[in-house]
Amino acid sequence: MQFLLLIYNDPELAQALPEGRYDAMMHDCFVHADELRASGHLLQSQQLEHGGGAKSVRIRGGRTTVVDGPFAETKEILGGFNLIEAADIDEAVRIAAEFPWAATGCVEVRQVHDIDAERRRVGA
Repeated sequence: MQFLLLIYNDPELAQALPEGRYDAMMHDCFVHADELRASGHLLQSQQLEHGGGAKSVRIRGGRTTVVDGPFAETKEILGGFNLIEAADIDEAVRIAAEFPWAATGCVEVRQVHDIDAERRRVGA
């Protein structure tokens, strides 16, 4: 089963870390990612640019609206993702808890829906 680990961080908590701690956490994150990749659990990972340059697009009633920044009204911003392979949700949660960013934000765990099955279902 595939799961997407969405990494959210609270910039205030990250900035409040002791000097050098953020870099140490980032280093540990890369080491951990390399271990997960070697074990076959990590399929893909990327870090996102700061949300200040983001745009949110919505179409309602035929009208397109584009607003600056992430839409969510929250302190935590989406900072990156990891696509993993895990036996079940419990293993995915265990892997998510190993990421250091759970201490400065949140790691959301979501099962990936089989898009190919959906494609077949709708005849595309």
